[in-house]
Amino acid sequence: MKSLKIGATEDIRKTSQSGKRKDGGHLMERAETMQAKKLPPRSRRRKKVLLVDDHPMMRQGLAQLINQQEDLIVCAEAGDASDAMKLIGLLKPDLAMVDISLGGKSGLELIKDLQALHPEVPGLVMSMHDESLYAERMLRAGARGYVMKQAGGETVLQAIRQVLSGKVYVSERMSTKILDVFSGHRAHHSKSTIENLTDREFEVFELIGEGCTARQIAECLHISGKTVDAHRAHIKEKLLIKSGTALVQHAVRWVEAQEAEPPSPIKSR
Repeated sequence: MKSLKIGATEDIRKTSQSGKRKDGGHLMERAETMQAKKLPPRSRRRKKVLLVDDHPMMRQGLAQLINQQEDLIVCAEAGDASDAMKLIGLLKPDLAMVDISLGGKSGLELIKDLQALHPEVPGLVMSMHDESLYAERMLRAGARGYVMKQAGGETVLQAIRQVLSGKVYVSERMSTKILDVFSGHRAHHSKSTIENLTDREFEVFELIGEGCTARQIAECLHISGKTVDAHRAHIKEKLLIKSGTALVQHAVRWVEAQEAEPPSPIKSR
């Protein structure tokens, strides 16, 4: 399988209760077939988890880990936000595990859509990106938890079960940071930090750092070129950057720093 590029859609790989792949058929047909399968009584029913990640190897590792559990099963996998929303509507999973970086619409926007259209389905964000920069933003968007991809299998399972039980999951370090902010023991953020950007400005900043032109950013986020220019101006003002060239350099360095230590696929127990 190839990873998704912006605008592309990857075939969805479904797993049965034994974790084996089901090939052939269209998205709707395969989803309906899986939904029609008989499940054990509710008291013993395994909670259904939808995986949304544009890296097949990561999905494979997660599926293997989850399907080994007596109380959990991967009901479907999606490589982008569009397929994820279709599957959520068809299969009604108990939990959606969402990566931040997806082809096309981002994981942040997917979490917002999930909250608006399927509030009964909790979203657990799993990403390689630093939780100190992303976790609070994702929780504000409606996510019920944030776990780093670098975390071990036991931590991932703990996060899944905690969110399924109706609680919010973040690491102890992030929990302390959030409590400090709300208790007033520490300023929410300084005037010139990345955290001070709005969600849309943050997405524009990331795309600038990935080398996208203003036109590409507009197409990716479905906004006008003038809106992109306005966001760039606000970003420069908030980050105390004077020129467009300096903004690009700053954004590129920031993105490179975030990708400096890519995670390896999660291993099953």
